[in-house]
Amino acid sequence: MAVSRNAAHEVPLGRALRLVQRVRERAGWRPGLLSSPWTRAMGVVVGLVLLAPLVILGGAFSGGSETWDHLATHLLGTYLSNSTLLVVGVGGATLLIGLPTAWLVATCTFPGHRVLAWALVLPLAIPTYIMAFTYAELLAHAGPVQLFLQRGPVAPETTALLRTGLMSLPGAGLMMTLVLYPYVYLISRTSFQKQSGGILESARMLGKGPWMTFFRVALPLARPGVVAGLTLVTMEVLNEYGAVKYFGVSTFTTGIFRAWFSLGDGPAAIRLSAALLLLVLLLILLERRQRGRARFDPGSSRYRPPARVPLHGWKAAAAVFVCSLPVVLGFVIPVLQLGAWTFQVRQEALDPRFVRLVLHSFSLASAAALATVVAALLIVYAVRLSPTPLLRFGARVSSLGYSIPGAVIAVGLLIPFLWLDRQLLGVGSALFGVSGMGLLLTGTVGALLFAYVVRFLAVAINPVDSGFERICGKLDETSRSLGASPLRTLLRVDLPLLRGTMAAAALLVFVDVMKELPLTLILRPFDFDTLATRAFQLASDEQVARSALPALLIIMVGLLPVILLSRLIARESTRESARGSSIR
Repeated sequence: MAVSRNAAHEVPLGRALRLVQRVRERAGWRPGLLSSPWTRAMGVVVGLVLLAPLVILGGAFSGGSETWDHLATHLLGTYLSNSTLLVVGVGGATLLIGLPTAWLVATCTFPGHRVLAWALVLPLAIPTYIMAFTYAELLAHAGPVQLFLQRGPVAPETTALLRTGLMSLPGAGLMMTLVLYPYVYLISRTSFQKQSGGILESARMLGKGPWMTFFRVALPLARPGVVAGLTLVTMEVLNEYGAVKYFGVSTFTTGIFRAWFSLGDGPAAIRLSAALLLLVLLLILLERRQRGRARFDPGSSRYRPPARVPLHGWKAAAAVFVCSLPVVLGFVIPVLQLGAWTFQVRQEALDPRFVRLVLHSFSLASAAALATVVAALLIVYAVRLSPTPLLRFGARVSSLGYSIPGAVIAVGLLIPFLWLDRQLLGVGSALFGVSGMGLLLTGTVGALLFAYVVRFLAVAINPVDSGFERICGKLDETSRSLGASPLRTLLRVDLPLLRGTMAAAALLVFVDVMKELPLTLILRPFDFDTLATRAFQLASDEQVARSALPALLIIMVGLLPVILLSRLIARESTRESARGSSIR
């Protein structure tokens, strides 16, 4: 029986069309989806956020160079091994500090446990590079620790080993641990507080002691939260530049700076950035795979807060010591030393240049916070208007920037900025005969603000999304049924209810921008310093005392979200206790 050529292709074509239709249905595609201005605007924002990682991944396949051959042969293994050792070491150390302190504060009573519950979060306000140069100066040959030990029976060789041991990879890991353990502590503490007391008491009735109950029951239930905190720690370790540079530890971030600035080889910097980006994406995939669909539900119908175990005698003293030591080492000592240095150089440090630093930092952070919150609001509202799987996926992708190290984002944006500058200069020369205009985008405040939005968009999306979830959808439906447009509904109904949430999101972004170092060092305009860059430069030039004032101001600003977070956790704990009492 003869079959025409068109009929022969009809079956495969029909299958292909059905496959496309099935994909469109799974993604929630509908004919008028792209006609919405909110969807189109969200697509533009997501595309701009993805610009840096796409440029980096695409540039990884470009032609090599002699510099890259040298780096790949002699230094790439060092970068990979040092970065891996820091991730493993800091991750393990933050678990050793964060888990026991979270368990003690959440389930036990001992002297000062209420104060220590929020004090354990304070080191999060100190950037790692500030912690690094503060302790390095404390342990310097002429520092207070060395002078005190030299007056005693300690041999000079032993005192010298203190600073030598600190200025190394383990020392850099220790500095990161003192700053980053609150990520594990906060999420673990919240997980432990939300576990039903009935589950823990059942384990104890079966003869399990407090620590066996912790390892066999509480910790497995809290695993998704613990892994999430550990993932945040890993991302911060891979993003760190100031501490590892100051301590002379070669990692991917220092290699990117060296390839771009010292060696002047852009392709080598791109390939190093691509390697670091792939490492970050691998860690994200491993975290998602490990977590799977694991969720913890305390059981709203049977939930009651865990009964606290009172500690007395040596057990209480041990709990106080375990919970106090990270606070003393990670906050009290650095802040007191920075305060002493600031007092010593107060007349020299408080000059017109410091005022300019404050204006630069605060104006830059304020503008970045405003732009980031607006972008987050646009994305979340677009998803709220069209809650399709495709737009939800776009919202998740737009949060990818926070997982990418700042140095990678900076290099990924420099390449298209430089290309666009060359095109603009060519157009200007051809149309207007103007030459030598200089760079119009690269090295400007606008480029820096754009990079901040890409980097910290996830910081604003999460609280804005939570704020929208607390707003009843009936309000929007009622407003739309009365003839109000989506924009008018957003301005007149939603925004008044989201003021507190948006202010909190802006504050978080503001503080992160104030502390950000590698991205600012690469993209800042010429002769444009912030408090972070100035503190790092002064410390690198062995002027640690003069760097104390900008460092102390960064810490004071960083305390604002820490205080806000502590209040929110305390309020949530009170709410859970009240809910448990009402159930009983």
